[in-house]
Amino acid sequence: MARFPVTALRSVDLGTPDLDRSVRFYCDVWGLLLVTRAAGFVYLRATGSDHHVVALYQSERPELGAVTFRVKRADDLDAIAASAIAEGARLVRSPAPNDAPEGGAMMAVRAPEGGILRFVHGDVGHAPEPPQGDRPERLAHVNLNSMDVDRSTAFYERALGFQLTDRSKAMAFVRCNSDHHAVVIADAKVNGLNHVAFLMPNLEAVMRGSGRMIDSGFPIAWGVGRHGPGDNVFSYFIDPVGTVIEYTAEVLQVDDSYVVRGPDQWVWPPGRSDQWGIAPPKADHVKAAQLAVRYAAP
Repeated sequence: MARFPVTALRSVDLGTPDLDRSVRFYCDVWGLLLVTRAAGFVYLRATGSDHHVVALYQSERPELGAVTFRVKRADDLDAIAASAIAEGARLVRSPAPNDAPEGGAMMAVRAPEGGILRFVHGDVGHAPEPPQGDRPERLAHVNLNSMDVDRSTAFYERALGFQLTDRSKAMAFVRCNSDHHAVVIADAKVNGLNHVAFLMPNLEAVMRGSGRMIDSGFPIAWGVGRHGPGDNVFSYFIDPVGTVIEYTAEVLQVDDSYVVRGPDQWVWPPGRSDQWGIAPPKADHVKAAQLAVRYAAP
């Protein structure tokens, strides 16, 4: 398999206008665990080895503060910084020791569409917990809205070393490891966050987690169903402050032999929104929520 300088999607920073409520939701309902609080951030982990998968902080409105990736080698930080700048990004922080609780080294850029991308190497983690039937293991992907999908896709390929795996009419799917996609770039009228997907152990876990959400007063926003590109099972929800989040499982594993398919090949019969044909059409309020969370202001 081709060498990827970026090896994994690790975490997201999410701003919330009600920090205490969001912490309670993600810990008591969604299935994450509190790691620590530091410098205004609340760090939450899943059951896997990542130090945290979500860092919550107080903000005036829901926003995406940053997306953090892990890199393979320390010198990849400098190389990515240089290539990102060459492709239109702005350097926010040069490679340096990371003062966040996970440690290691960190570099950050502001991508052309406005979002902060952080890259870490040597960050500390946790011993994975035993598999649990209804809790997330790690992040699966982040879906970003873009007013110029082709430009954004090219940035991930040229600046960050990702590879395109599939291109539907509305979305581009790019990967940095064997997962079919770590980032999805959605054609939209605004730049920002579409949704964050959390990987569950299996379909049973998606269903049990969805049941817990319903019991807690959070109805399924879209799903349950099975996507086309990536072949993953999905169940979408809207968190208490309006951020769209997803339980997913069974993400397709690919290698260099995978053949990219285009918009003409990713089509459904009229009225269908997933492979199985059981997910209802996405409601207007869900579509609106997927456009409402913008990038944090510079």
